[in-house]
Amino acid sequence: MTFTVTPICDGFLQKVREVGLDDLEQPVRQLRAQGGEPCRDVLRRARPGEKILLASYCPFTCAGPYREYGPVFVLAQPEQEFRAQKSFPLLNNNAEDYFKCGVQLVLRAYSIEEDIVSAKLVSPEQIHTGVSEYFTRDEIDFALLRFTTYGCYALRLDRVEL
Repeated sequence: MTFTVTPICDGFLQKVREVGLDDLEQPVRQLRAQGGEPCRDVLRRARPGEKILLASYCPFTCAGPYREYGPVFVLAQPEQEFRAQKSFPLLNNNAEDYFKCGVQLVLRAYSIEEDIVSAKLVSPEQIHTGVSEYFTRDEIDFALLRFTTYGCYALRLDRVEL
């Protein structure tokens, strides 16, 4: 069983950049990065002074009790954006690492109906193992990662059948 790191929705990126509205139809916040904000579109940390947007994002497609919105940072201008891949952003011990050593994340597993099946706290080094364990279970369709401190949406991981 393998999985893919799913890119943030292109329609969302276009809407926040061109229309200035997020998934809750509220105005996005335009900011100058302090440096270190996790930019979801490119899976790296913002550089000091870079123009970024803060908006609410929903990675769900169905209505239900577990559907949620969360804050997400994206670059104000498109850059070579992240595309689906089968590996995580690597820890290179530099200022632009999307995940930082020692940071905890919430890893939640969901059914195809988008109900939570399981959840746990993980470090970046534990993500691959945690997701691999979840995807051995037939009732789990996808997993989401969130940063624990501010609750920012980090990643969606989808099951890939071989």
